[in-house]
Amino acid sequence: MCLGIPGQVIGPIEGYGDQLALVDVAGVQRKINIGLLDDGPLPAGSWVLIHMGFALERVDPAGAEQAMSGLELMGRPRPSDDAGQGG
Repeated sequence: MCLGIPGQVIGPIEGYGDQLALVDVAGVQRKINIGLLDDGPLPAGSWVLIHMGFALERVDPAGAEQAMSGLELMGRPRPSDDAGQGG
């Protein structure tokens, strides 16, 4: 598994030759290039590992959790529901 940020696919973005998808990354929707993935369609709800705006690898939910745990070990806190509310 590569070092990347896990994101969950929301859906494809039309008009980019099936190369872009909208992906939820820690509660923020981002446009991600999925052109490097060569193993068929990427349905909504799928998990990917992202590096520099590119989806590099498909993962299952357990793999996404493992990647997030690895990021936490390196000092990146997991997003919380009250983030940014001054609490």
